[in-house]
Amino acid sequence: MPKMKTHKGVAKRFKVTAKGKVKCRPAGTSHLASRMSQKRKRNLRGPQTISSVEARRIREVLDR
Repeated sequence: MPKMKTHKGVAKRFKVTAKGKVKCRPAGTSHLASRMSQKRKRNLRGPQTISSVEARRIREVLDR
């Protein structure tokens, strides 16, 4: 039986921390930010953590 492969699309977008939380970049930050308020842009800055339900699914795909 061959080894399961890591899903590379997920591996590029998500990182797992040492405690098992999943970090990602928030959506809507790449372009068209001039129409957003400063507060919204500021809150989208930096990595965010994913909810525990989604994090479990992402970890399953990464740990293949």
